Amino acid sequence: MPILEKETARDQGSQVLPKVPVPPLKQTLDTYLKCVQHLVKEQQFKKTKAIVEKFGAPGGVGEVLQKKLVERRDKTTNWVYDYWLEDMYLNNRLALPVNSSPVMVFPKQTFRDQKDALRFAARLIRGVLEYKALIDTRALPLEFARGQLAGTPLCMEQYYRLFTSYRYPDLKTDSLKVHAASSAPEHMIVACKNQFFVLDVVANSKHLSETEILSQLEKIVKMSKNAEERLPPFGILTSDGRTEWAQARDALTKDKTNRDSLALIESCICVVCLDEPSGLEPSDTNRALLMLHGGGREKNGANRWYDKSLQFVVGMDGTCGVVCEHSAFEGIVLVQCSEFLMKYIVFFVLNRTGSPSEMVKSSNFRELPPPRRLLWKCNPNIQGLLSASGDRLQRLVNNLDMDVFKFKVYGKEFIKKQKMSPDAFIQVALQLAFYKCSRRLVPTYESASIRRFQQGRVDNIRSATAEALAFVKSMTDERVTYTDSEKMKRLRDAINAQTNYTIAAITGMAIDNHLLGLLRVAKDLNMEKPEIFCDETYLASNQFILSTSQVPTTVEMFCCYGPVVPNGYGACYNPQSDHIMFCVSSFWENTETSSVVFVKALNEGLLEIRDLCNRSSAAATKPAESSQAAGQPRKSGK
Repeated sequence: MPILEKETARDQGSQVLPKVPVPPLKQTLDTYLKCVQHLVKEQQFKKTKAIVEKFGAPGGVGEVLQKKLVERRDKTTNWVYDYWLEDMYLNNRLALPVNSSPVMVFPKQTFRDQKDALRFAARLIRGVLEYKALIDTRALPLEFARGQLAGTPLCMEQYYRLFTSYRYPDLKTDSLKVHAASSAPEHMIVACKNQFFVLDVVANSKHLSETEILSQLEKIVKMSKNAEERLPPFGILTSDGRTEWAQARDALTKDKTNRDSLALIESCICVVCLDEPSGLEPSDTNRALLMLHGGGREKNGANRWYDKSLQFVVGMDGTCGVVCEHSAFEGIVLVQCSEFLMKYIVFFVLNRTGSPSEMVKSSNFRELPPPRRLLWKCNPNIQGLLSASGDRLQRLVNNLDMDVFKFKVYGKEFIKKQKMSPDAFIQVALQLAFYKCSRRLVPTYESASIRRFQQGRVDNIRSATAEALAFVKSMTDERVTYTDSEKMKRLRDAINAQTNYTIAAITGMAIDNHLLGLLRVAKDLNMEKPEIFCDETYLASNQFILSTSQVPTTVEMFCCYGPVVPNGYGACYNPQSDHIMFCVSSFWENTETSSVVFVKALNEGLLEIRDLCNRSSAAATKPAESSQAAGQPRKSGK
């Protein structure tokens, strides 16, 4: 994910971005073969190569589909957007928590009491309103890429979906709906003790002050404690598989009371979740788990509404963060929003005088109608659905194996001194860690932003390169002894291969979106699915056992998510100048994976690569005889 630089540009319409290109067919097919050759058995690869050559032959199926795809590019703003959105998110039937929705874990807060936590929540809500005002007036600074292709303007469209989008469940394919700017919502939904309340944030055409918001939040907390009025935990339905939730929503909407409550949630700015204390040690790992799934139905798992794009969580025990419904926008947008809010909160804390209680007394205060509790009608069928959703969420909670690891030995400054890309370096280290655990490389996903193009989202950097395999073998092969110079050459080859693929991906020349487009065009034409997409290699190459993403921040916070396949790892990382944060996830049910084992291998690998770099640097400064010794041929080991 590229790091951004900004420039004030109110008239963003003046920046006309290019369309996403359609790569040459032969280029994509050649790259595809290169990406998979070292990951499958030789006999399987021969079969795949023959299938690919037939597909790409002159006058063959590939050329027909390529021509149609180019025509689609000419007719649409972004030829891949709808295909990608459905394939990546809307067709996925898995539950959103853990499987799809990433989270940003805020710095641990120290609240003296409940009112302190509510003050934080009120300030957070005010920050959301300030940020939303920047978006509504199109006053956000236009962003430009840094690093490779520095200075290229980036598409800002994802920001305009932050507070206006909602993911509706359906039986086969969900839909992402975005409210028009003219019908911008003026209310938030506050979840407290598994109950939902409407918080109007505008009164007499003016946003509520922080003091007024605090007063409304205190009323919500008081209302939520009334056991007689407490309703079943309907939010837990949104944590279920998408088909199960669609069926449950269909049952709910048979009653007008439920339809009205759903309409208010589906049209809100965001959800604010006031969580009960979890009772867990507030370690990085536990806070990550609580953000991802709320701790299940026995804790705060039902105090959520997962379909909404942004859910801000304020735990009474100081565990805070934001849960993101991922179909509307990418991680960098979540980072920019979160950092604005954290800086807004810190600025107001540092620049106010007097105690919080004095601030409340001195502020202007309007008498406001109390927040409204959302009402629901339940019946035995819906009660059964609630119970089943709770059971499935609990299984997901019990299955998630998370390890948040802060590697403190070095960070990106050390890597830059080696004249290497920090992202490519970390990706190669992840390949080394996986190889240490499994003695093989597997299809790997690293998200690459294509925001240089109109409505650009992401493509995939396939990090398990042949060059990475050569390097990790040189570091782990006990039968052959490699010299440091040989290892360094392989390391640099691996980093160069990773960097080159990254450049290809961010310039619209990666293979995954292109292959998806060819597949979907065949479907649109009602053609029989081409053999290339039925091939065992293609199917296996799209099972991303290692799913990775760089999500850098300038504020102390970190992002995490779950694995995307049952036998896989999620690996999110945040490189800082002197340390690197890693969030590694896997599933307990799978005996092939273990987050703690992976983290141990990752730590070892990072240290081994550092030692290799240091030895090589030292050797480069030694007299010629030392250099000659370092270049001795490798010897067979015993």
